[in-house]
Amino acid sequence: MNNNGGRVYIRFLDVNDTEDLLNLMLRNRQLFEGVCPKRNESFYTKEVQELGIESCLKHRQEDKRYAFGIFLNETGQLIGDISLFEVQRGPHQKCILGYSMDQAHNGKGYMTEAIHLIMKFAFEEVGLLRVEASVMPRNVGSMRVLEKAGFRQEGLARKLLEINGVREDHMMFAMLAEDYLR
Repeated sequence: MNNNGGRVYIRFLDVNDTEDLLNLMLRNRQLFEGVCPKRNESFYTKEVQELGIESCLKHRQEDKRYAFGIFLNETGQLIGDISLFEVQRGPHQKCILGYSMDQAHNGKGYMTEAIHLIMKFAFEEVGLLRVEASVMPRNVGSMRVLEKAGFRQEGLARKLLEINGVREDHMMFAMLAEDYLR
């Protein structure tokens, strides 16, 4: 897998990334809590971050989830994470895309580049046929990133996910293998 883009690269997270991942989560806690399901206070500990990485390693072996860090080519700094999760085989051959970016690096095109890299992995390496993503309508920046990466908007999923105690609508996006190959 060529996991290197022009300015960022992605690689599977491992336990050596625990401290950097924890620092990323702590630096961006307020931002992430505005768009992610509620997390326990223990989420913001080294132990829980390490357990999460170990769980991702197990899920990768089981073909259920592929979790990557997003790193700057220039410095090797971890600036985000991106994953393919809820992998479904059989007639579906699909998964869900999830991602987060350090707010200090938002708006620089890094996430679009990382999405291109993970789509290459999804379609060329693990043979998926469909990747889905969902975004709250007020998260205009994230919707724009998906569109720039080649995802198509498919509709609105009403009250899809609970964020901060409120059921939130999400715009649904998808990319098919045939879209990627064009």
